[in-house]
Amino acid sequence: MNRKLRMGMVGGGRGAFIGAVHRMAANLDGQIELIAGNFSSDPEKSKLSGGDFYLDPSRVYSSYEEMAKREGAKPPGERIDFVSIVASNNLHFPVAKTFLENGIHVVCEKPMTLSLEEAKELKAIVEKSGLVFALTHNYTGYPMVKEARAMVKAGKLGRLLKVVAEYPQGYAVTNLKEQENTKIGSWRADPKKAGVSNCMADIGIHAENLARYISGLHLEEVAADLNTFIPGRVLDDDGSVLLRYEGGVRGVLYASQISTGDENALHVRIYGTEASVEWHQEHPNELIVKFADQPRQVWRRGNSYNGPEAQKNTRIPFGHPEGFIEGFANIYAAVTEAVRDSLKGEFKPGTYDFPSVDDGVEGLAFIEATVKSSAANAAWTKLH
Repeated sequence: MNRKLRMGMVGGGRGAFIGAVHRMAANLDGQIELIAGNFSSDPEKSKLSGGDFYLDPSRVYSSYEEMAKREGAKPPGERIDFVSIVASNNLHFPVAKTFLENGIHVVCEKPMTLSLEEAKELKAIVEKSGLVFALTHNYTGYPMVKEARAMVKAGKLGRLLKVVAEYPQGYAVTNLKEQENTKIGSWRADPKKAGVSNCMADIGIHAENLARYISGLHLEEVAADLNTFIPGRVLDDDGSVLLRYEGGVRGVLYASQISTGDENALHVRIYGTEASVEWHQEHPNELIVKFADQPRQVWRRGNSYNGPEAQKNTRIPFGHPEGFIEGFANIYAAVTEAVRDSLKGEFKPGTYDFPSVDDGVEGLAFIEATVKSSAANAAWTKLH
């Protein structure tokens, strides 16, 4: 197939941060072009946003329903190949369902749906459709995260014992009135749009997913203490969670949006009987490797000693910073491979390195279990 993939987008219009990130990442390898979208629930804003991106006005839609129906009715050589969903949480499920039912592959922002019930229903829809579905847990796209995962899979850490994941931010340590025009003060703090959680559904789920991606472990139970520190908020802005993984591995997860002075300090540590690995999102080109009987080592991205997984996802030579946009781009590169295979009739579900609908289900199970546990005074609560 000698052409670029055709991308559509729902959400991500004027003033939206994450939509711009997706567009930059999708464009990075020159394999994808944005040709259509419903960029806002406001038809006029959607139209103006389409103009910003120099799109054909006939491919800028007033609603996602219209977009899915009209794009799905076009012949394969003209329709969009996939849609990226970057709207608020409450729209993820209906938008994904609508496009899948119209035969269009889907890339979706996290959390996958508003509830675990919706997540399970969407999984059934994806499996029935036979289409590509990817979830943009972007931190799984970093080369040194993939290096850490490869080390765990190869047994270099020995038997796993402990998982520690942290995601502190400080941007929401203010009152609601001051934040009313920002994400924390608008839809992220509204249960009808955000779901049962704010902090855990926004960043706690990233920490849980990244720990699971690197360790390969699945959670069995959680004991959670979620808090709402700022008066006027309905949903959590902080939380601490004890974790019980399969095989007896234990863990701790802390996510917070009121950790004053922190920016985007996602950290993951995986401890084994032979060694441990430690990765910090704000210093993504380094992986710290620690041994019981050797000096600690710092492995850096882009070097010849990196394994094939890290090398495949490294884009520029060592010594040059590489990070946030490239992490998203690595997910889009894997999606491109899957969609091209699908268009050739060679799609092999489960063989591509991007978060899937199964990751989405596990993420919603984690969110709902933490909320249920916290409401029961941090009682141990099973995920399924």
